[in-house]
Parts: sequence; structure tokens; C-alpha cells
Amino acid sequence: MRAYLLQKSGKPEVLKIHDVAEPTVGTGQVKIKVSHIGLNYAEVLSRRGQYSWAPAKPYIPGMEGTGEVIEVGEGVTSVNLGQKVIFGLQYGSYAEYVVVQAHMVSPAIAKFSDEENAAFLVNFMTAWVAFFEIGRISESDKVLIHAAAGGVGTAAVQLASKLGCSVIGTAGSNEKLDLISSLGAEKAVNYRTQDFENEISKEYGKVDLVLEVVGGDVFRKSLKLLNPFGRIIVAGFASIPLRKWNPLTWWPTWRDAPNVNLMKMARGSYFIGATHIGYLINNKEVVGKCWQELSTYVTDNDIKPVVGKVFSFEEIPAAHAYMESRQSVGKIVIKV
Repeated sequence: MRAYLLQKSGKPEVLKIHDVAEPTVGTGQVKIKVSHIGLNYAEVLSRRGQYSWAPAKPYIPGMEGTGEVIEVGEGVTSVNLGQKVIFGLQYGSYAEYVVVQAHMVSPAIAKFSDEENAAFLVNFMTAWVAFFEIGRISESDKVLIHAAAGGVGTAAVQLASKLGCSVIGTAGSNEKLDLISSLGAEKAVNYRTQDFENEISKEYGKVDLVLEVVGGDVFRKSLKLLNPFGRIIVAGFASIPLRKWNPLTWWPTWRDAPNVNLMKMARGSYFIGATHIGYLINNKEVVGKCWQELSTYVTDNDIKPVVGKVFSFEEIPAAHAYMESRQSVGKIVIKV
């Protein structure tokens, strides 16, 4: 089969198609013919050699997608041959076929297109865990979402606004602000031309819940905006420059990485939490519970992923470059 085998770190050009053996299905596993792949920023970091959850090279990148079940292993009863499904895994989706643990495979959502199904799992599960499991979101909350026009951000804006929250989103262009507003945000702030801390303070005072994915000054300013009993949930830190082999990146990484000061937390009576859903994938009970509640919520509330752009399988290096350009909105999807 054709697959992208990552053999060394570097620019998008290091991603090259290879002929590799098809994976074989084992007990409790499902083999899927991949039709679409959802692209994630974590895969960009993996390609650069900046992602701690990546396996040892060489490996096939890719954490999610959708496709058709073509084989089931012994003991699998949750999906059937020929069924369209959504799947998630640590790595391996940049390929024509994947083998996935059965509990990480779910029936495709009928209301979604193939592209929307491929765009759903990682971003929406991240936002769901951050808000509903860790952040204990409620309809009375004022919610601040950073990078709100991205994959996780557009998911979070919809989840929170449909609950009835007052949602504020930040992004870096007027086009992105328009998108955020169209998804239900009350206020959209251009962080390139406005100081989001001042803008939010003037209109809202403080906020109750923050989804933070940037780090550095964004994290520090967000802490200042928290009400008593407020919660800030860290689901990434895109601004962190760490390259393990480059000592010049160690100091700014230490300085800008989100950190906890218990005395400051005590004085403000606020909470700092964090999530990386990759570390949950071996917990079948947690995955099953979150998936069932999330899929029901989006179906009942007519929520859909925002698919920003679709690339062909041969264009995955270009898709990586596009994601790094910060021009993208919503989710980038690959058609295999």
C-alpha cells in the first residue's frame, strides 16, 4: 500500500510516499480502508521532531480519519464489515489502510459528510474533554477561546455557544473573526491588532472558563482575566519553540510554557487544568463515555465540524505547509 513513512525530522518536504506492507488485523482490532484523513497540528510538530508523544522513527504519521471496515479481528462486535467509521490512533493514518483497536473505531455520524467525519474526532474530543469533563462548563459561564478559528477552536465555540454560554474568541484576521461570530461567539477579538486582555476587561470584566492552546503571554494574560472559581484548561502551547537539540530554545521554552503557582491560585481561587487526549486512548471506559456523550450532543444540537480546505493524498506536504502558514481555518482534510 501507499503510505507516508517519516524517516527524519524537517520541513514538509521530508514527507514522502513509500510502498509499505499492509497492516494485518489482530484480536480486538479493525482493518479500515481509509477514505479521508484529518490533519492535526500535532502531526506538524511530530514532523519537526518537537512532539513528545511521537513514536521512534521511522513511522507513518496521522492520528485520525474515516473509511470503510474491510476486516474485523476476533472478538470485535462493535462494527461490521462494509460499515463507514471514524477512527483514532497514535500514528498511522497517512496511509491507504490502517489497523485500529476496536474501541477507537466508531460508526460514522450520518449527518456528516466524509470530510466532516474525518474532521471530527481529535478536535471535538479535545474541546469536549476540556470543557465538559475537566472545565465543568455551565450555561451561565463566560467562556474565552483562543485560536478560535482553528480546528479545536471552531469545535469549542460551537460546543459552548450551543450550551448557552457567552463566548469570546480570539484570532488573527478579520476573515477568522467573521467565522467565529458565525459559529455563535458573542465577541471576536483580533489578537494582532487588539490587546485581548483590555478588550475583554472593558466589556466583560472577567471570564469563567478559558481554553488555552498558545502559551507565553496569552496564558499569562488569560490568568488575569479569571473570575474567582474560574478555570483555565491548557490543551496545547503552539508558541513554545522547543527543539531538544538546540540549547538556545531551552530558556524561552521554560519561560513561556504554562506553569502552576499554588500561592497565586490560592489568592485568586481559580483552577488550572490540562488535557492531551492521546494519553486517554487506552482507557476504553473513558473513551466510550466521552464519545457517546459528544456524538449525542453534536447530533442533537446540529453541530458540524468546519472543514477549511481539502487536499489530495499526494499533497500532504503542501497541506502541512498550509497549516504552518496560519492561513487555515477550521480543519484541513486529506482525500485518499
